[in-house]
Amino acid sequence: MTLAIFSSDHERVRACFRLLRDLRDRAVAAHAGLTQLSMGMSRDFEIAIEEGANVVRVGQAIFGARPTGNAYYWPGVAEQ
Repeated sequence: MTLAIFSSDHERVRACFRLLRDLRDRAVAAHAGLTQLSMGMSRDFEIAIEEGANVVRVGQAIFGARPTGNAYYWPGVAEQ
């Protein structure tokens, strides 16, 4: 599982997901049972699916925003 960089730049986000997919693809050679690719959250799940995710986390899309802001989870990042 991975979370992408917290950015509105879709190509930077996509690069994170592409890296994990490539790592998973290499690992499958040694462990054929690896079938899940968990990446993406409410903010970027569409890109994650395009890059091969078959498990996504969409809690905020269903339940609404967390009581704490994004800066709490990604320190040093301005609210976006």
